[in-house]
Amino acid sequence: MPAPDDRTRPALARWDRGWRVELSRLLEVVALVGLVVTQPLLDVLGRSPDFFLFHRADPTQILLLVALVAVVPTVGVALLGALSRLAGRTARALTHTGLVGLLLAALAVQVGRHVTPLRGVPLLLVALLAGAAGAAAHRRWRAPGRVLRLAAAGPVAFVTLFLLASPTSVVVLPRGDGGAAGTAQGAGLHPPVVMLILDELPLVSLLGADGRIDATRYPHFAELADGSTWYRNATGVSGWTPNALPAMLTGRYPARSVAPHYSQYPDNIFTAFGGLYDIRAEESITRLCPPSRCEQPVTPQQGLGVLVRETGKLLGQVAGPTPTRVDPEDSYREQTRAEAGLDAAEPVPADPKFRWDSLDDNQPARFTSFLAGLKPTTRPTLHFLHLLMPHSPWAYLPSGARYDAPDDLPNDGTGWVELARQRHLAQLGYTDRLIGETLRTLRASGLYDQALVVVTADHGVSFRPGAQGRGMDALKAAAGEVAWVPMFVKEPQQQTGRVDDRNWEHVDLLPTVADEANIRLPWRVDGRSARQAPRTDGTKHFYDRPGEPVTFPGGVPAPPPLPTPHPLVGTDVRAGPAGGSARVADLDAFAAMDPDTGTLPALVWGDVPDRIPDGTLLAVAVNGRIGAVVPVVPADPGGRRFAALLTDDKLFHAGTNQLDVFQVATDGTLRRLALS
Repeated sequence: MPAPDDRTRPALARWDRGWRVELSRLLEVVALVGLVVTQPLLDVLGRSPDFFLFHRADPTQILLLVALVAVVPTVGVALLGALSRLAGRTARALTHTGLVGLLLAALAVQVGRHVTPLRGVPLLLVALLAGAAGAAAHRRWRAPGRVLRLAAAGPVAFVTLFLLASPTSVVVLPRGDGGAAGTAQGAGLHPPVVMLILDELPLVSLLGADGRIDATRYPHFAELADGSTWYRNATGVSGWTPNALPAMLTGRYPARSVAPHYSQYPDNIFTAFGGLYDIRAEESITRLCPPSRCEQPVTPQQGLGVLVRETGKLLGQVAGPTPTRVDPEDSYREQTRAEAGLDAAEPVPADPKFRWDSLDDNQPARFTSFLAGLKPTTRPTLHFLHLLMPHSPWAYLPSGARYDAPDDLPNDGTGWVELARQRHLAQLGYTDRLIGETLRTLRASGLYDQALVVVTADHGVSFRPGAQGRGMDALKAAAGEVAWVPMFVKEPQQQTGRVDDRNWEHVDLLPTVADEANIRLPWRVDGRSARQAPRTDGTKHFYDRPGEPVTFPGGVPAPPPLPTPHPLVGTDVRAGPAGGSARVADLDAFAAMDPDTGTLPALVWGDVPDRIPDGTLLAVAVNGRIGAVVPVVPADPGGRRFAALLTDDKLFHAGTNQLDVFQVATDGTLRRLALS
């Protein structure tokens, strides 16, 4: 090949310089997008294997998601810069500088959220100034560009850590397939075992003022208590399901922060029972039952699209300038039977009467599958369901009707924490219906008398103002709401209920069930079977972090007083003169309601003018009857100053419904507000 002559050398030199400049710019984009997008997303997802377990993601889908997170944003930004070259070298250089500034500003938002008290618009303004300063420094000096080009190795490191070292890594690359099976203990029979684990259910939410199950509000929980042993002094060992549920099913306190996966917990109830029992397990955010013991239930795959959509929401949470508490569990919503297509061919009732009772259609698909399997079998069977009820997101009325709510509705703060508790109790009323359906199915199949039936929850939740949630702050402020959970065990042939106030901790669950099933566990447990003598020590253990127990005294908690309903609730409207205004979201939902959807506009939220002071009471009425009275509160980040849950679905009827909002004067007079 002939050497280039003097005329071609300058062109080749320019091409070489241009290629090197473009490569440098690409590396800088790779580094910044990696820091702004790839690292924060893979960090949160790497610490949240339950996110992938809940969405039933297989390793291929997870790897595709990682590839999308690591590649697509970088390609998009790089392509935008490359297209600017069509406008000339100056435009290309300015575009790159602008992109560097914007990415640095986005990075400054994330850093600022961690190291400064700034939030919202002030943080955004400071970040934009930081981005502009960074872009100017990048354009003026070479050192910032060199640092960025070295940092281009970051995304490779972030992906490697996610795949090999994060808690999620075992979900992508599982190692091991479960531990040893248990053996028969004595000559006793192995009864069918039915275990229903609920989620985020404080014991005190079920109690009336007398300390007993409130049979008026929760008749089916009361029915369960009347036929089983109720361990009233039962506590979960963690406020986080990925720690709490493995402790329940292994009999061991949380020791390490690992994925709730069979490769990390090889010794669990499924491996112990697997040699003597058939396993029918419906797990939600765990995968403790290994493939060798039970197959994953056949359900419609949610697919990569759902993972991408939820990951996009997560990016908005971790990268935005407004404060957010990233808890993937808050986004877990069970698919309904109708959404999953189960029994979709069932005929629609022909009777014209209006019914919002959609328990069958709206019940979770996982629950439907669980009920379908509750039948006597020739071989002992363990029927297991972990159901995310009444866990948030709250979306159900006691009747089974659903309602929509903003994703960013606060759960804490004046007015909002009271609404959160009301929504929790409404969903608990619906959960009571599911308990009733379970008991009915067990009796109809003939399994009830034969079976060992266990109903409990993994942890509670606090609705104490200023300490809402289930972490350490909530535990310190309201341990009775966070740690104590309902715990019912119905032995085979048991007919009457009894109460046992021993110091039960949830590591006691597996040894108790194993003893009742006459199975000897092949590993040491921290828990104590209920067949053994009770603990003499009343100390409770709680793990906000695995391996770091916090202790506190036991004793059955007293229920917190329920707020007294306002006397206007349930009354027909007698309004005074009209005056004032209010903005209400989704007014159109009241115009044409269809019973077949199973959905009601039961949560009403909006805004009122600034002249209406905080603390002013608003009465919300549907079709001339008041369903809720709520206070005006300081505006939340979404601009909302009031929200009301209408739990009585008898307020609504098919077709057009009239919504009214009234300002309640100190003398009880109602002033109708014009709605927009």
